[in-house]
Amino acid sequence: MSVIEVRGLTAWAGTSALLRGVDLDVQAGGVTALVGPSGSGKTTVALALLGDTAPGVRLSGTVRVAGTTVVDEHGVTREAAGLRGGTVAYMPQHPGSALNPARRTGAVLTELTRLHHRPEPGSPDGRAAARDRAAQALRAAQLPPETALRRFPHQFSGGQRQRVALAQVLACGPRALVLDEPGTGLDTVTRMGLARELAALAHTGMAILLLSHDHGMVRALADRVVLLEAGRVTGAGTPGTLLPAGAVPDAAHPVPDTGDQPPDEPVLSVRNLTAWLRPGGRGGVLHDISLSLPRGGCVAVAGPSGSGKTTLARCIAGLHERRGGGILLDGTELPVLRRRTRAQKRRVQYVWQEVRGSFDERRPVLEQVARTAVRLRDLPPDRALAEAADLLTRLGVAESTAGRLPESLSGGELQRAAFARAALAAPDVLVCDEITAALDEVATGLVREEVTRLRREQGTAVLWIGHDLGLLRQVADRLVVLDDGRIVEEGPPAQVMGAPGSTTARLLVRAERLGAGHAAAVADDL
Repeated sequence: MSVIEVRGLTAWAGTSALLRGVDLDVQAGGVTALVGPSGSGKTTVALALLGDTAPGVRLSGTVRVAGTTVVDEHGVTREAAGLRGGTVAYMPQHPGSALNPARRTGAVLTELTRLHHRPEPGSPDGRAAARDRAAQALRAAQLPPETALRRFPHQFSGGQRQRVALAQVLACGPRALVLDEPGTGLDTVTRMGLARELAALAHTGMAILLLSHDHGMVRALADRVVLLEAGRVTGAGTPGTLLPAGAVPDAAHPVPDTGDQPPDEPVLSVRNLTAWLRPGGRGGVLHDISLSLPRGGCVAVAGPSGSGKTTLARCIAGLHERRGGGILLDGTELPVLRRRTRAQKRRVQYVWQEVRGSFDERRPVLEQVARTAVRLRDLPPDRALAEAADLLTRLGVAESTAGRLPESLSGGELQRAAFARAALAAPDVLVCDEITAALDEVATGLVREEVTRLRREQGTAVLWIGHDLGLLRQVADRLVVLDDGRIVEEGPPAQVMGAPGSTTARLLVRAERLGAGHAAAVADDL
């Protein structure tokens, strides 16, 4: 029986068609994957299942969820509001901003479970049952309830916040689950364990619609795939018939030639860096981290979610102030961001993982990208706009698209815009935190080419934080593996991945090689 039925779904924004006659079904106990490039309309379909749209978007066609008509030929019906949570739940691509910063995770989860699982009269204490369900939701989302229940959102990494948001969705006990890139920001081992848990949810009878660029996760979970391009369905069938057989071997993607070898003198040095979350040095996140970035070089940082990768990036960017040790730019100590000079701000740029919250929703994206060159390079506004449009076009984001407000761009388009905003400063150091997590293979290639150009033509040093070990091997000169805030292994990527010496690196490499289809085998090693 179909829990989700979509027939002829069409979406218009002004005179532009975002969707054209989309059809799809998700059966009870089934997983349908909606696959397509950034901007193809996947999120518009997902929102339509909740009777929701971006401002100015008009829907037509038919959408039914659990027998309730959400959209008909006249648009969204009044019945849609009653579906939220208990019938259909949606987790957006970058859900961190949706978490309440003032409330502990356990309090929110317990409240959600009590709201959607009302105890029968005369049943045992509802609070205890709600706490148990909250803990179960966290375990299903690959988080330990023993520590996660008492934490606030800011005490989690980006990948962990993704899982907290998933736990909140699961706590509602929905019949249909819509997940937009649920593996974003997760390391390979955690991503495989998540695939196993989602498969178990489907086996209980839940209908799952998966929006993903991760073909490995799609192969592991989906029984049906719908391909979407430019708002049209271009194919439908099984993962085996519609998706490529596997990853392209590394030999087909040689490490780009970035010119002469970088000099020994680093442009940026991190010396014995420590970082903590609470006053007085409590809540340690990083412990005695040392690394250096040569001019024109690329150092990659990998490790499990929550290992301290984003905290390292924020320390270098000057955004995390509770730290000790040294961060030096050309041998001179870098202060925290609020004390940096304009030249220091230009020279060290940071592209963070959850990019949507970094854009002003009231101003066009192109204008915000160009503003970097105006403020940090003193370019005239017209020239800055021209450079921004040219760079975004090279990254696959058309000028007409970039001229819209952020809410009108997909997650992948905003991710590239955030990269362009930082690159337009012509930095000496570029810190990239999961800058391709929301991108398909083509868009990832465009970003990689632009990073190579910056390294070769401008001598930009790159610190690339990521979970895609295959990509890191292609772009980096050196790989650093973090776990529990400490460096557990480092060296040339081929050496670390070919013969990993630490348990952490071995698990990450094994998960990458086996792929999502062997989630259980990898997760059992945790």
